[in-house]
Order: sequence, then C-alpha cells, then structure tokens
Amino acid sequence: MEYRNKLVLAPMVRVGTLPFRLLAAEYGADITYGEEIIDHKLVKCDRRFNEKLGSVDFVERGTGSVVFRTCDAEKNRVVFQIGTSNAVRALKAAEIVCKDVAAVDINMGCPKSFSVSGGMGAALLTKPDLIHDDTVELARRIEKTGVTALAVHGRKVEDRPRDPAKWREIADVVASLSIPVIANGDVFEYEDFQRIKVATGTSSVMVARGALWNASIFCPKGKLPWEDVKREYVRKSILWDNDIKSTKHTLREMITHHSSLELAEGKAVIKSESLIDIARLYGAENYEVVQN
Repeated sequence: MEYRNKLVLAPMVRVGTLPFRLLAAEYGADITYGEEIIDHKLVKCDRRFNEKLGSVDFVERGTGSVVFRTCDAEKNRVVFQIGTSNAVRALKAAEIVCKDVAAVDINMGCPKSFSVSGGMGAALLTKPDLIHDDTVELARRIEKTGVTALAVHGRKVEDRPRDPAKWREIADVVASLSIPVIANGDVFEYEDFQRIKVATGTSSVMVARGALWNASIFCPKGKLPWEDVKREYVRKSILWDNDIKSTKHTLREMITHHSSLELAEGKAVIKSESLIDIARLYGAENYEVVQN
C-alpha cells in the first residue's frame, strides 16, 4: 500500500467497523483503519465467509461473536490495527488476518486505561527496550524495524482531546524520517487537511473525531448535512448487520456533537435493542435486517 498523499480514517474503538469504514471511503477516504482488536481475541477466531452478507468474518470460537468483519470492496484500503504487548502473539494475529486486509498496524498510542493496563497502546512507549526518551529518536528506531509508514498523533499520553495538537512536534518527526509519516490531530474541516500538511511537512493526514462527527469531511466539495450522513451510516449498518452496540455508540457520538441525547432521537437510540429498532427509528424498514 502507498502511504503518501493519502487521507486516512483513524482507528476508533466501537466506531471503525465495516459500515463506518465504507461510509468514509465513499466520501473520499483513501485508507480506513478498523477499530483496535486485541491479539488475544483474534487468535481465538476462525475465518468464515458470510454468504448472506458477502463478507469475511473472523468469528470467536465458543461465543460465535464477530470480532472483525470486512469485504472485498475495502480489501485494498483497510488497515487492521492490533493491540498487543507481545511480539510473538502479535505476529500470530497478523498472520490470521493479513490476506484479507491491505496492511497491519500496531497500536502504540492509545492512552485509554483498558489498553495501558494490559501493557498495550501507549504503555509500549514506556518500555526501555522499545523507546528512547526523545520522540524523534523513537521514530528513527521504529523506522529501522522496517515499517512502511508511521502515524503520529500530535499529543502526549497525558493530553486530553481538548488540548491543542502539537503539529510542530509532528514536523520534527517528519523531518527525521525517510518513510511516510501520517499526521493526526485537530482535523475538523476539509481545509484542515492542507493546513496540517503545510505545518508538518507530511503528505498524508489521519482524522478521528472530525470524521466521527461527519464522515463527509473527506469530500473536497465540502461536508454534507450531518443528518444525511447519519442516515447513510444507519443504512450501511443495517445492510452489513453491524453490531447493535457499535451502531448505538456511533450514533450517540454523532448526536451528542450535533444535538442532544436528551431529545427524542437520542432517547430512542439509547432504548433501541436491535437493528430492527434502529431501522424503525430512522425510517429504514425497507432495508432487510440480516440476522446471522
């Protein structure tokens, strides 16, 4: 996969499932990340072709739950992100999924407690055998491992989303490496793609919250009304039998940003117990809800 001059959908837990990835791609995303999947869970999965949906499902043995779902339409675009604290296990997980995705990514940045407590995500940045104190030196060391690209989120572990992203520090990383660097942080409008490129010197940009709130941020002609984007997300969630918890979480995030969960729509989403309920709420009953 080529990583230069790309617009990238960032990995987002409970959001980056197949319907949202396809939605972002439809609006112009060149590369779409799936949500982080823990290696422990993936190694317990079997690969199955879902004839009803035309998808490839990685199904957890014992529970029957779909851990990761993909399809041919995104095979050359989707990046599978692994949460791991063990190189051998990470390799085993990557081997399971690598033939069905465009690339595999190791999460070394998530500051959430569920990642860090398991020795994953940002916790990897504290291990003396994996990091030098200086961020640029770390990036150089990662480059030497043979990775083909490095995504850099312009925040420290202790920073919160409300804190400004440190674009200047991303620029220092870009200047020190020869591999493509994907800049991430504070991209909320299409114009921000060019602004962060100029500020950091990178040619590729990753966006998370800006895409979550309105996935049409990737459209060069400008955003579509968020109501239209939301309904298209609902349609795709139904067509691809998306997990109801994931669907509700994504809708709640959209609604919280643009409206309020205290209004009728927000309350109805919270009360929904199935995709059938979601279909009725958004007038999408004409789309068949496929239940496996």
